[in-house]
Amino acid sequence: MKRIITLAAISASVALILSVTLLAQNPPARGMRWSKAAPFPEPEEELYGTVINGKFYVVGGFGFNPLPPGGTLTLNPQPAAGGNAGRAGGGAPNAGPCGGCPPGLIYEYDPGPDKWTKKKDIPVHVHHQAQAAYNGKLYILGGCLRAISGEGGTTNVWEFDPVADSYRALAPLPVKRCSAIAETVNGKIYVIGGLEPFENGMGTRVTGRNEMYDPATNTWTERSPMPTSRDHAFSGVVNNKIYVIGGRIGAGNIPATSNIDVVEEYDPATNRWGPIKDRMPTPRSGGGAATYNGRIYVGGGELQNRQLSAAFRALEAYDVASNTWEILPSMPSSRHGNAMGFIGNRLHVVSGKQEGGGANDMTGDSPHPYATQDHDVLEIPSGTQ
Repeated sequence: MKRIITLAAISASVALILSVTLLAQNPPARGMRWSKAAPFPEPEEELYGTVINGKFYVVGGFGFNPLPPGGTLTLNPQPAAGGNAGRAGGGAPNAGPCGGCPPGLIYEYDPGPDKWTKKKDIPVHVHHQAQAAYNGKLYILGGCLRAISGEGGTTNVWEFDPVADSYRALAPLPVKRCSAIAETVNGKIYVIGGLEPFENGMGTRVTGRNEMYDPATNTWTERSPMPTSRDHAFSGVVNNKIYVIGGRIGAGNIPATSNIDVVEEYDPATNRWGPIKDRMPTPRSGGGAATYNGRIYVGGGELQNRQLSAAFRALEAYDVASNTWEILPSMPSSRHGNAMGFIGNRLHVVSGKQEGGGANDMTGDSPHPYATQDHDVLEIPSGTQ
């Protein structure tokens, strides 16, 4: 009898430990439930999302094309402005794999009919661009033309009018920039961090460069640089302050093992960076971010090293007022390069690659082996920050 009681006690202890562990990995939903919405028409990685007037705009794409049957290992040409070369089905016949042949796509999602509508491509196709909204327009800033590098970046800046489905070229960035973040505060757009070339125009370095664009005057002004230089970061704006979260301090694609958890606050009014904030629970880079009700939500991201090439399911929220993080119910699937945005209190997570960058996904019999078409939605209950 004593043996039975002892075994029962041990079993109960093990069960308690397992339940606590599982609870940490999968926190209580607290009324939050993931649901599905219309799948993304052209699954991609390195997508970025921006909500304008209640519609969600998903932009970019890295553009990795597999080798077609009987094809040869010949890279597709860089697409011409507004063209589709470099996309599967575009460019030279039987062209081979091309990593970083960006499709330059823009899709508009309307939650009313739950429908995606394709808009005109970015005039010069890029990936890893920065983007921000202002006055009903979408601003697309910099990005990479081909590989993920400083010298492979561009200074192009475009204003996209969703209603007219048209573009207008604006004053270029002072320096080529790839994988930066952009946020709008009080009518000005700030482009921060990313990859840039050295002074001779060659090579790649990680930068903390901070430049302000004024749409009213179509001019650029240099501002106080970010203390922690980084690329592939997350960001958001709360109370007119910009928060730059995580990212990586290595240059390019492969050093994703240099992921960091640093959170820094920039006040455009004083042009000052504050002390480091509460660090993010899961250091990562290359995922999606969106802001709602004083909190910045960070979802997905990637990690690469010699042993693995992985993507995250983690969804975490940074509360600016309390300077704390909360771990939320994980996304239905892991992914990086996913677009995120809030329409009302509903968080939309769109597409992305289900492993780290650089290789095809192991998704079984998926019709989209290089990215997922999933469009997942998480409703934040009323009363929840």
